[in-house]
Amino acid sequence: MAVHMPNCLLTGVPYGADQTVYLVFDSFGASRIDCPGIERDDLETIISDLLTGQFNAPVRVMAFNTLEHWIEDVSNQVVEEIIARCDIDGVSIPEHVRDFVASHTGFATSGC
Repeated sequence: MAVHMPNCLLTGVPYGADQTVYLVFDSFGASRIDCPGIERDDLETIISDLLTGQFNAPVRVMAFNTLEHWIEDVSNQVVEEIIARCDIDGVSIPEHVRDFVASHTGFATSGC
């Protein structure tokens, strides 16, 4: 599967550091994807930020490790965790992440 990456420099990923960095790509328009506004070094913070509405319109979460030389789309893992947390808490998926969840599950999400 090809992953479309926005045309921007990833200045927050330190060269040579053995650290995985997570970036959330936000969509600021129907056909426009810009550079991520927020990067984090742990997945828990990303999930928490998504659930609390810290992103405008998330479309993808990528993980990078410069020392191990890999990049991975972790959007599906993030979506599974969001669904699981909503289910455990007995709450609906927050409206601000419903499109993100739906785009990575293939079905509409009216709630958990």
